[in-house]
Amino acid sequence: MKDTTLILLAAGSSSRFGLPVKKQWLYLGDRPLWVRVAEAFERTAEFARIILSAERGERNYMSRFADYTFVDGGSSRQESLTKALEAVETPWALVGDIARCCVDEALVKRVLKRKGEAACIAPALQAVDTVYEDGAPVDRSRIRLIQTPQLSRTEILRRALAEAETFTDESSAIHALGEKVLLIKGSPRAHKLTHLEDLRRLDCLEAPSRENFTGFGLDIHAFEAGKEMRLGGITIDAPMGFKAHSDGDVAIHALIDALLGAAGMGDIGEHFPDTDPQWKDADSMELLDAVLGRIRGCGLEPRHADLTILAQTPRLGPYKEPIRRRLAKTLGLPPARVNIKATTAEKMGFVGRKEGVAVHAVATLGIYDWRSAL
Repeated sequence: MKDTTLILLAAGSSSRFGLPVKKQWLYLGDRPLWVRVAEAFERTAEFARIILSAERGERNYMSRFADYTFVDGGSSRQESLTKALEAVETPWALVGDIARCCVDEALVKRVLKRKGEAACIAPALQAVDTVYEDGAPVDRSRIRLIQTPQLSRTEILRRALAEAETFTDESSAIHALGEKVLLIKGSPRAHKLTHLEDLRRLDCLEAPSRENFTGFGLDIHAFEAGKEMRLGGITIDAPMGFKAHSDGDVAIHALIDALLGAAGMGDIGEHFPDTDPQWKDADSMELLDAVLGRIRGCGLEPRHADLTILAQTPRLGPYKEPIRRRLAKTLGLPPARVNIKATTAEKMGFVGRKEGVAVHAVATLGIYDWRSAL
């Protein structure tokens, strides 16, 4: 299939799905759903290239799972496909949706076998239920339910999508252009995962792994006189705060790095660079919330956190419990799953000289068990 590029659309927000994790990031075993779908297509045919559209903030993360070509998606399916087509160099493009996650290899082969017979080859199912339109029944024998993957001539598909009209799939765009669309036998297995209840209808979904992932974080900040001190999301009674681009909450920064490390998502500087004015004086708890949203959206969830705060001053004994409870609430964990330790540096080093504070953090993430929602 050196004349065919596979495009898999995986940039959706899953707004209708009803879970904190996006459907493309549901874990099947030890790998996300989108990886399993791409691997299933790879087993079916050898493509010149495999391209996946990705949400902009997830593109780099997805590239750590597999050696495919990743492109930024758009705000709609059509926009995502248009962007992906910019990277296609072959005369044919096979377009699939990650949401049709039970890949029927026989269906894929049927589509590819008809290459050259039309500008677009699309699988379709006959309607088996009574169909109404505008309150009146219509002849269901004339109704076809269109599925993916669909095989299209690349240049014709590009021209079709460039039209001002919005299309829900490739076949409708190419049909509107006046080009031939060939409908072939579809598959009941190619059911689309859209709503939570669809999980019960799909027979290919493997239970998620119970594996845990551990990350380590370390952050250091010098003191700055006259600035409010925020530590672990709590205001500390002290005559100084932390010198930093944001509010300088060194405990939260260390925790964020530990969480990102466990998820394999890089470090805090990659997500919130101190060269970006957007994060000037930012509330670190808001940064933590944003990171947790990304982690949960990608199929993982916090299981445990342990922080050690090294500070010669101020004395933190009275603050350990409020910090622990604040972080536990934010992480969505029982307080017993969060531990806060504080120690001095025995007057050694920059901490001992009362020049700043350092925090070590360890965090554990687990794979979200989507079966609990069924």
